Amino acid sequence: MKCIPTIHIRRPIRTALAVLAVAAVPVGAVAVPALAGPATAASRTAAAATCPTGWGSLPEASTFQGLGHLTNVRTGRHDCFDRIVFDIDGKPSWFRVAYVNDIGTVGEGKPIPLRGGAKLAIVLLAASYDDTNHYTYDPANYDELTNVSGYRTFRQVVSAGSFEGQTTIGLGVRARLPFRVFTLTGPGSTSRVVVDVAHSW
Repeated sequence: MKCIPTIHIRRPIRTALAVLAVAAVPVGAVAVPALAGPATAASRTAAAATCPTGWGSLPEASTFQGLGHLTNVRTGRHDCFDRIVFDIDGKPSWFRVAYVNDIGTVGEGKPIPLRGGAKLAIVLLAASYDDTNHYTYDPANYDELTNVSGYRTFRQVVSAGSFEGQTTIGLGVRARLPFRVFTLTGPGSTSRVVVDVAHSW
């Protein structure tokens, strides 16, 4: 593991995100389909009539605060939506998810280029480093956390930084499409924060 000097944390959360005054929104239980591989054209057509409705594009936030660290970021494709999953090594993390005009670094406020017609800022109360300043999540490329080429909705996943116990991820999507956010517990003492963005309204 690489050691991170406290004063040189890579891409810390930008202060500009603080302007997102998002009211806490309780997140109810939802049915969660398993992560799946690429959907075929035939399966997408068959699923069109049964895709979930009722999602929105307004900010969402949780009311609880778990303690844990970010350990991984994963993405997957489904018939009706694209999914991003954040693995946490503790209880479900507090989150805030909202469409924003720009994603940038903390302190500097340096804009981070992000592909797509709309941008989602995902803020988690889960640092990507532990109490000894060692990485718990250290991607090979901070500008391409996962490969989303070929996805219907996702265009790019970037790290906007991790600082003072919070991590911010920028998610570029095709357009301002409806999304949902929820948490899952397990296996063991771990948890996950899941963001699904629909392929259409």
